[in-house]
Amino acid sequence: MNRDNADYLVNKYADTILRISYMYLKQTQDAEDICQDVFMKLLAKDYQFADPSAEKAWIIRTTINACKDHLRTSFWKRVAVLDEDYDIPAPKEPESDLLPLVMELPKNYRISIYLHYYEGYQVKEIASILRKPENTVSAYLARGRKKLKSVLESRSETQPNIAT
Repeated sequence: MNRDNADYLVNKYADTILRISYMYLKQTQDAEDICQDVFMKLLAKDYQFADPSAEKAWIIRTTINACKDHLRTSFWKRVAVLDEDYDIPAPKEPESDLLPLVMELPKNYRISIYLHYYEGYQVKEIASILRKPENTVSAYLARGRKKLKSVLESRSETQPNIAT
């Protein structure tokens, strides 16, 4: 793989990998490590993809698998989380006030909502990426939206209405 192709892949997918990793791990440094690992896997072998959507699906699936592997290690269970003590931001500033709320959802809801609304995947594609039945992914999306709606409604009730 040549340098231009590697630069292209990093520019195209680094943000996606960082965001998905951060969704799983909730720590910036671990997300950066996963990003590096995914690119090392991609660049170590000269993968040939049928089309860009297959390439992106491979990147997302590899990212999710790397996050799951990371969470399974015994090291992870003994590590003290430092991100809570230091206000270290996510890879990029949230595009809306909704992303921090999405981050508080349970993992399956969080990942499904991110892939659907932020990456633009359809339920069938998410099911394939997550290796879950389509009905399960639909349920994750519905339950996640319901939780987000209740949080937003409770927020709007606690904030005063300034319009007069």
